[in-house]
Amino acid sequence: MNHFVVHDEADSVGVVVVEGVKAGTRLSGWIMDQDKDIKVKALSDIPIGHKLAIKSLRKGGTVIKYGVDIGCVTADIAVGEHVHTQNLKTKRW
Repeated sequence: MNHFVVHDEADSVGVVVVEGVKAGTRLSGWIMDQDKDIKVKALSDIPIGHKLAIKSLRKGGTVIKYGVDIGCVTADIAVGEHVHTQNLKTKRW
């Protein structure tokens, strides 16, 4: 079972596709473009439809999702953490 999906291995986040991801859970993911499997341990509770870091991200860096820059990292993010408004800000405003 896949817990999250990633568009391309160059992306820095995946999208959780199951309910109830809890911190400490070992997650299985699928990188669609390369048809590869990936494993990540969740460090945070992550709601369905939200982003999961699959790469370490430094404050000031960029988050890539679906091959697109979706915003600026506002606090360091470890692999397995929930990526959302607490650590990501759009560059539009």
